[in-house]
Amino acid sequence: MTTTTHPDDRAARSSVRPEPAPGPRTGLLLGVIALCTGVTAANIYLATPLLGLIAQDLGASTSAAGWIASISQLGYAIGLLFFAPLGDTANRRRLVAVLTGVAGAALVAGALAPGLPALAAAVLVACAATVVPQLLVPLVSERAPADRRGRHVAAVVAGLFTGIVAARVLGGLAGQAYGWRAVFTGAAVLTVAVGLLTALVLPAETRPRGTAANPFRTIAGLPGLLASAAPLRAACLRQGGIFGAWSALWTTLTLLLTSTTGAYHLSPGTAGLFGLFGLVSTAVAPVSGSLIDRFGATRVVSTGFALTAASLPFFWLGAHHLWALCVAAALIHAGLMAGQVANQTRALAATPKPAAANTAYVVCGFIGGATASAIAGPAFDHWGWTGVCVIAALWLAVGWAGGLLAAGRGRSA
Repeated sequence: MTTTTHPDDRAARSSVRPEPAPGPRTGLLLGVIALCTGVTAANIYLATPLLGLIAQDLGASTSAAGWIASISQLGYAIGLLFFAPLGDTANRRRLVAVLTGVAGAALVAGALAPGLPALAAAVLVACAATVVPQLLVPLVSERAPADRRGRHVAAVVAGLFTGIVAARVLGGLAGQAYGWRAVFTGAAVLTVAVGLLTALVLPAETRPRGTAANPFRTIAGLPGLLASAAPLRAACLRQGGIFGAWSALWTTLTLLLTSTTGAYHLSPGTAGLFGLFGLVSTAVAPVSGSLIDRFGATRVVSTGFALTAASLPFFWLGAHHLWALCVAAALIHAGLMAGQVANQTRALAATPKPAAANTAYVVCGFIGGATASAIAGPAFDHWGWTGVCVIAALWLAVGWAGGLLAAGRGRSA
């Protein structure tokens, strides 16, 4: 059986890649990196299932405590811009150890916080230091053989999504049993322990003198990097669309499930169990990686969009049918993971600066998701669940069309 390679994939693979340096066995390295990615990524969503407990303990309103979740995202965005690009020039061993140490200290400070302002400051610092996964994904891409790069990236992304699911589901259960402060303390210990283990296992890197990164110069160079690499632009736009559709639906799903005027009237704890559908992402990741290595990223991206589009009618029916929501949740997580692994694999291979390319890619995806989430909440208030589904469909269509346009311009340039 013969396969064809899309022009975008050929362009993405054409960049000169450095030979991987000697280091630990691939299986051990991938396993530790996936574990570290999951543990550190969980910190971004650690406070989300605990907001009710935090509000009750600190004597704040639920809406005031809800800002902690937004602060987490803001901190992560700051970390992406200032720390993730350092992966191209800094010693990643040292950087991982320092960032996980800072994150652990900030989580302990959060556990001891006497009020919301102190907790918000601690969460901001912790999540800014939680950018460690985006330092490790480019490393995996650099060291992976070209014919197995998709599978290696998929393994790390699967770890990331598993951590997110664990934070939302297990974090909430642990908070009910032991209190939110104990959850923050446990996360701090786990973050530091796994971070130090990862720093020990990472391969040694020799950086030339005078290559220390200037974060501001790196940030200023991101638009030029996007302009020079059509595969990177296409990956950013497509992931912004698919992640935006997921964010619009998934962040407002709790409102649908817990609304007193809706069809379900579920408790927040029961509604939170829908987060288990995120495990579909973990199962789909290795399959996506293998398909990328065999058929190229473009076909897998198309499959991701198709699965996400197929979920939309089921989400719409899910306003009154729980079975439809279950089908939709499985489809959209499968589509999100297929798109994530394929788009990120292409972005990392698009330029000789994988850490900077990864920063541009993740920031663009974050902007797409955050904007869709911000619009979806008011849309639910004004037009109900149907309005949210329409926003998701629009985001998906714009992301796909924008990716096609960017890829087309790149080939004609």
